[in-house]
Amino acid sequence: MSEVDVNKIHVDWMYKALELAEKSLNAQEVPVGCIIVYNDQIIADGGNEVNETKNATRHAEIIAIEKVRDMCQKQNIAEKDVFANATLYVTVEPCIMCAAALKIMGVPLVVYGCANERFGGCGSILNIASDKSLSQDSGSCFDAIGNVLADKAVDLLKTFYKGENVNAPDNKRKKKS
Repeated sequence: MSEVDVNKIHVDWMYKALELAEKSLNAQEVPVGCIIVYNDQIIADGGNEVNETKNATRHAEIIAIEKVRDMCQKQNIAEKDVFANATLYVTVEPCIMCAAALKIMGVPLVVYGCANERFGGCGSILNIASDKSLSQDSGSCFDAIGNVLADKAVDLLKTFYKGENVNAPDNKRKKKS
């Protein structure tokens, strides 16, 4: 497969992740969408559920990982084999927590939209993806490809942050003029 074909495939899958990010935005969540592709099919998806659940760990990637694990358990498939042959697409660079989870699960390739300049775990802050100094128990390094439809992901984030997060604590809400 040529590089052009591979790039088009990444763009096509990223559009699917962006659809989930828009759903998160409509649900008043930080607009991050994620899909996991295995054998050329989406086997799991996720959008942020942090505000809905009041649980800071409910990131899109974690939700998608949980869905794959549930599918593997129900179908009696070895999750290690599924993750080892899957690609994760997410609209924003995985945070350090999510990058570590992806490394532990053995996902070999992560494709993301825009960089995460505050919490990025694939190079913006730390490079969990390729840090070989982490213990072997933390999983194999993975490849990360960024800047796929980044402008669209940034636009969604800007839309979210222009408004007031009704789920934010009172002392963190924007003051109305």
